[in-house]
Amino acid sequence: MQLHQLKPTIKHKRRKRVGRGGKRGTFSGHGSKGQKSRAGARIRPGFRGGDNPIWKLFPKQRGATKKVDIKHAKFRVTRTGPAVVNLDVLNSFFQDGDYVSPKILVQKGIIGAGKRVKILGDGELDKKLNFSGVVFSKQARDKILKAGGTTNEKIENRK
Repeated sequence: MQLHQLKPTIKHKRRKRVGRGGKRGTFSGHGSKGQKSRAGARIRPGFRGGDNPIWKLFPKQRGATKKVDIKHAKFRVTRTGPAVVNLDVLNSFFQDGDYVSPKILVQKGIIGAGKRVKILGDGELDKKLNFSGVVFSKQARDKILKAGGTTNEKIENRK
């Protein structure tokens, strides 16, 4: 047997030629007229119909190449602060000598899971509480130490 005598075992199937008449009607599934109906039609990613591309809408920082600080209201990343707990809430939920940590606050239903905790000095504290894993305002820290409790974190004055 010679190479020119070889025959394929699978029948040859012709590729469907779209947009040239045929069984799918005049337009062959491409609709009528318009950019998308033309041969070789392609709309590049990010094209907004002639409007400004999204990356041109936002202000650029000086010296920025590919990093853009997005200041537009719709695209701003909102970072949530820590969960805030006041001393009067702790006074009603805890007994004298209890430990207070973010995990225990979640178990008691005072804060939501996965949040940092900041203790603020609103109200009075008349119980001796031991804190770990939380940050305090200066006023809260003073009131806790005055009541005889312990803290093992640094003071945070941000709000």
